[in-house]
Amino acid sequence: MTRPIQPADERFRAPGRQHQRAIVENYHGEKLVGILHDAGSTELVILCHGLQSSKERIPMVNLAAAVENNGISAFRFDFAGNGESEGLFRYGNYYREADDLRAVVQHFRKEKYIITAIIGHSKGGNVALLYASKYKDVDIIVNISGRFNLVKGIEGRLGKNFMQRIKRDGFIDVKNARGKIIYRVTEESLMDRLSTITHSSCLLIPQTCRVLTVHGSKDPIVPAEDALDFANFITNHELHIIEGADHEYTCHQNELIHVVLEFIKVCRDRDRDEYKQAQLGTVDKPLPSRL
Repeated sequence: MTRPIQPADERFRAPGRQHQRAIVENYHGEKLVGILHDAGSTELVILCHGLQSSKERIPMVNLAAAVENNGISAFRFDFAGNGESEGLFRYGNYYREADDLRAVVQHFRKEKYIITAIIGHSKGGNVALLYASKYKDVDIIVNISGRFNLVKGIEGRLGKNFMQRIKRDGFIDVKNARGKIIYRVTEESLMDRLSTITHSSCLLIPQTCRVLTVHGSKDPIVPAEDALDFANFITNHELHIIEGADHEYTCHQNELIHVVLEFIKVCRDRDRDEYKQAQLGTVDKPLPSRL
């Protein structure tokens, strides 16, 4: 039986607990900056933000605090070139960010933490799934509003005829509504995105890994149909559509938190039950290891 989830309050905070700033060096010598929500537990959930975002964005902060409220430590961090972390921002960059995530996982394992789950929002969901397909050593993955077909969504950011323009100029500058350049997309980074084939990586995720995809039915950035594609290609998968929710779950934070935490707790309790059965000799197959 799962333990009841503590309801998230308006501030989504764990009273009286200290959040620690932590720095992890990635494999390129860049310092990744994160915040550790120490719940006094060696179980740890790692949270990954989306495209040109940071550890400070909703729902990263609220989810980390809710995980902490429920007795599991959490770590939210900035990928290289984002937020407070060192490095240059790169469009695409999916596998390199998966390697950033690997550096974080290895860092905390050296600190004697057990990685319970990885949660990714938007692009971070894709990165978490790529991690699972490549390293196969975390048993719970939560993909929140990830994009399945990475070819889609490019024209909305880069404009029409983006391929011809980037071939001609070598780059495209993405501007905000006021005309200010917010980031540059190079031909190399664009091709990195176009060559990242999501369905292939999904097929490589081991069956022992349990995956939850959550998506808002009113997401204006990544259509909810993408969530159905993840369900078709991932073997051990659960799908939850939150009715009326947008990409950031602006008015649906409590529901998002409840769905994610319930999934993690059900998976943890199932592992414990299987472990007890294995101890009694009633389960033949070895349990997947998080160590």
